[in-house]
Amino acid sequence: MNNNKSKYALLNASALALVGTMLTPGATWAMDGNELIKEKCLACHTQTGNPEQPYSRISEQRKTPEGWQMTLQRMEHLHGLQATAEEKQVLIKYLSDTQGLAPSETADYRYVLEQKPNIVEDADPAYAEMCGRCHSNARFGLQRRTEGEWKELVATHMAVHPTLELHALSRDRRWYDIALNETAPKLAMDYAFDDTAWAQWEKAAKPSLTGSWSVAGFMPEKGEYSAVLTAAQTSKDNYSVTMVGHYADGSKLSGTGSAKVFSGFEWRAGLTLDGVRVRQVMAASEDGATLTGRMYQSAHDEMGGELKAINGSAIVTLSPAAIKQGEQTQITIKGGYLEGTVKLGKGVQVMKVLSRDADRVVVLAKASASAAVGMRDVTVGSTKAQAQLAVYDKVAAVQVSPMQGLARIGGNGGKIPKVKSTFRAMAFATGADGKLGTDDDLNLGYMPASWSLKPQNEVAKEDKDLEFAGTINSQGIFTPGDTGLNPKRRMSANNVGMLTVVATVNEAGKAIEGEADLLVAVPIYIKRAIQ
Repeated sequence: MNNNKSKYALLNASALALVGTMLTPGATWAMDGNELIKEKCLACHTQTGNPEQPYSRISEQRKTPEGWQMTLQRMEHLHGLQATAEEKQVLIKYLSDTQGLAPSETADYRYVLEQKPNIVEDADPAYAEMCGRCHSNARFGLQRRTEGEWKELVATHMAVHPTLELHALSRDRRWYDIALNETAPKLAMDYAFDDTAWAQWEKAAKPSLTGSWSVAGFMPEKGEYSAVLTAAQTSKDNYSVTMVGHYADGSKLSGTGSAKVFSGFEWRAGLTLDGVRVRQVMAASEDGATLTGRMYQSAHDEMGGELKAINGSAIVTLSPAAIKQGEQTQITIKGGYLEGTVKLGKGVQVMKVLSRDADRVVVLAKASASAAVGMRDVTVGSTKAQAQLAVYDKVAAVQVSPMQGLARIGGNGGKIPKVKSTFRAMAFATGADGKLGTDDDLNLGYMPASWSLKPQNEVAKEDKDLEFAGTINSQGIFTPGDTGLNPKRRMSANNVGMLTVVATVNEAGKAIEGEADLLVAVPIYIKRAIQ
């Protein structure tokens, strides 16, 4: 058992370096992936003689780059696979390109690839009971297997985790029989190996992702930003990347790095941005016009945010994305190489262009007191974006995002750091009907707010979670307490707790509040690329 534990410790530690492994510089890609499979894998696997599925087990699965990386790690630590970093890169690339997933097959599960925190899944009850108590939906949703292979996976679970049937939600049912004869066939139907989506995508022409991209996004502690990302192809599916732009406060943003593309659309990049190592996990649209995903700190994947990139000159988004009737506001139009006259729609006048840069245009705008409530198209010269700016009369509601947050205690001299949680306040106004909660409500985007905490329930109040579980700063970033026993707590418990996060937006002297639940949990001891 101790030997198995050490193997899994190695497996979990190496999973944290996933993107770094896939982006290791210097790979020549001169090796052939198919030949490497014959050289490295046939000690255990066999050739079938079937050109459609030439290798036992291997050829009956399709996965994301992260999925294949985890498979190689498991083969290394449990079965003695010997492969260099470059050979593993070639295998991941080859398997992702020939046995990957199509864009439509990954769409519902990208949150786990992007390491996006605070996601609450809605699982099929059949999977929630059999798989979801250990894994996310994305763990099996990002795989495609034949029915035989799904059944082999069940057998592997029993071999590697022999106490599985003694776990909660296992010992009260005939787990193995259900998993083998009910769950595996269902998985084979819901996540079929033979799928037209992959067959069509594998044959489709793949877009080139070279060029200049207009980028907008958000990073905790730094705030919203705009940038121009330039991708120069160095070899097939490999790019050198530069990113230059501004944060919302006007400070400059710059960084360089490299990217690889897997399966024709999976963008994986590593950059040093303002001295901090960051990763980008994005998906290209099928026409190659957009990239959407998330950028986060390599050492703290919870410290990141969504980003969107549009190829060429484009308006990506506005900040703020709303203006109040009769008021004057500074608005940043985020996009690349925007030239020409700025127009913000009927009833909104551009008083002055304050600055122009390659990644943005900053203007001073004023909305007429009689401007109709609703969305406005925005144009800069010949570039137009529809329904980008909201004109509103008053903030009617505030929603905290995420609505259910998760943070984890850590630090205190230990090796596992604290996991923070970032909250933002999204405001809403009523539309023309003047009623909240109807189809014409206006999303006003993110707004500045003041932040506070309170106990989530009576138990949290009695246990003094507000005192011990952590603090939230003026940016909406929650920092949890230290790990370890706390003698000041009842029974010297640790600093976990249940809190409510409160965002307050001032609306003409009136406080409009929104709330979210926050669970402050124990450290996460096992960290995988796909949880």
